Amino acid sequence: MSERRIARKFKRRKLQRFSHISSTEEPLGQPKKKRRSSSAETTEDKKGKGGDSASIQIFPPELLYYIISFLPVKDVVALGQTCRYFYEVCDSEGVWQRICRRLSPRLRDENSGGSRPWKRSAILNYTKGLYFQMFSGRRHVVSKTVAPLLSHGYRKFLPTKDHVFILDYNGTLFFLKNALVSSTLGHVQWRRACRYMVLCRSAKDFATDPRSDTAYRKYLYVLATREQPVAAAVGHPEGSGTAASGRLCDCVEVYLQSSGQRVFKMTFHFSMKFKQIVLVGQETERSLLLLTEEGKIYSLVVNETQLDQPRSYTVQLALRKVSKCLPHIAVGHMHSNQSSAVYLTDEGAVYFEVHSPGVYRDLFGTLHAFDPLDQQMPLALSLPAKVLSCALGYNHLGLVDEFGRIFMQGNNRYGQLGTGDKIDRGEPAQVHYLKGPLDLWCGLNHTLVLSQSGDFSKDLLGCGCGAGGRLPGWPKGSASFVRLHIKVPPCVRRICSTRECLYMLSSHDIEEAPGYRELPASKAGVPSSDTEALAARACEEYLSQLHKCPTLAGRMAKMKEAVGSMPLLTFQKDFFWEALDMIQRAAELQEPPASS
Repeated sequence: MSERRIARKFKRRKLQRFSHISSTEEPLGQPKKKRRSSSAETTEDKKGKGGDSASIQIFPPELLYYIISFLPVKDVVALGQTCRYFYEVCDSEGVWQRICRRLSPRLRDENSGGSRPWKRSAILNYTKGLYFQMFSGRRHVVSKTVAPLLSHGYRKFLPTKDHVFILDYNGTLFFLKNALVSSTLGHVQWRRACRYMVLCRSAKDFATDPRSDTAYRKYLYVLATREQPVAAAVGHPEGSGTAASGRLCDCVEVYLQSSGQRVFKMTFHFSMKFKQIVLVGQETERSLLLLTEEGKIYSLVVNETQLDQPRSYTVQLALRKVSKCLPHIAVGHMHSNQSSAVYLTDEGAVYFEVHSPGVYRDLFGTLHAFDPLDQQMPLALSLPAKVLSCALGYNHLGLVDEFGRIFMQGNNRYGQLGTGDKIDRGEPAQVHYLKGPLDLWCGLNHTLVLSQSGDFSKDLLGCGCGAGGRLPGWPKGSASFVRLHIKVPPCVRRICSTRECLYMLSSHDIEEAPGYRELPASKAGVPSSDTEALAARACEEYLSQLHKCPTLAGRMAKMKEAVGSMPLLTFQKDFFWEALDMIQRAAELQEPPASS
């Protein structure tokens, strides 16, 4: 018994000594406090010293980096919001370098560039994901595709007839395949994008048939950088005694989307550096538009029906007319469909190029300025502010300016412009009740908008034709933008829709440019009084339509459409829609049964 008492007394003295040492330490990053003299200390202070717990701030920064690096990314961000000291610790590159190596073990010596390379890399890999929702079938839920472990974030994606292609921030193009897999119940089922492979590396951009129907997307055109021998790049014959070192040359490689096999390749001179590729035209006369780093556009024509034939020939690379007629402008981005192309300059100007008289009539309402002999002549669109992004459909387009305003133009037969009516617009018309979209997508006869509310939750809005389930929750379509019945993941940045399903790309980049500017009062296109008059006129129009609806279900659907067009917050719209559903269900229960 005496030995046990001695051991207990020894442990007690050791704990008291440790608590005394820890209580005398000062936290890191805080000024030292003046100690009072022992004569001024009271007995209560002496008793309280032994009960103080050691703070985590006394740990060295290296140890804190190591501990915090094991937390999930969302917990690291939450810890950095507790105080200034942990904000500095959690925002350091040492923590994010360890997190990035844990998320992507192969990413050790390379980073994404920018002012915060390791933090950017870690968040890109943490938030990456590709989600989709099928339009057909009984279950309408959002599913997630396979995530390639070697990918470094997601920069661009493109669905084809059978598969999905994804380009990451390191220039690696991934090939996500559909395959037959066994489910948990032992049944064999067909799953979308459940297996992946690396298609090519050092890719800059890729494109395919611009039509909305993925059945036409047979080939995939990849703009990449390859190392070529000096003799081949300069034009010397083989064996002329030149050095064996090579030069980096841009090239376009053509792959079969069904198998990923390369069937064609064209290499350009090493002095030509491109950054984007788009396609225009039919299969027999496909035009490849190539945008250089200086903002010039070149084009070449290929015949897709002959790409699978093993032969070599020379194609001519010509300067596009928009760069010939306007040599002083620098094009920043291109968009295209089967018979038209849109060019956005660095200054925010928009130039249009239409190759079909029918599409020209749908877009501009007239054939007055259409020249069938000179279809490459660029047409300037007049807008009140700088345009930041564009979405091009078959016969309508959407523009977003620097203040977040949305302008729609073109055919409005199905209400795909979202203006509340079905009247065509030959000039850009502003959608007043919708601003600040994250992404805008135009399809064959419907339009989708990805928006973000004040609580940072994301919603997917749509208008136009709703046949085939392309507007979930609105099978009859809508002439105004309404909230679709889709649960949007928190970090979605890009959207795309096909005939079969809807795709959403998730990848957050902290180096992205800031959002839209505030609209000055002097540049406001519509005064407040005019805005109220437009809103009152829209309410009167909806009331007249409600009076014309003969059934309760029709009135409820029209009322939901009116609520969706109003500039309300997300939770307010959800409240009104749920209340309307409850009223409709209660009315259906009170209806007397039909007499037999």
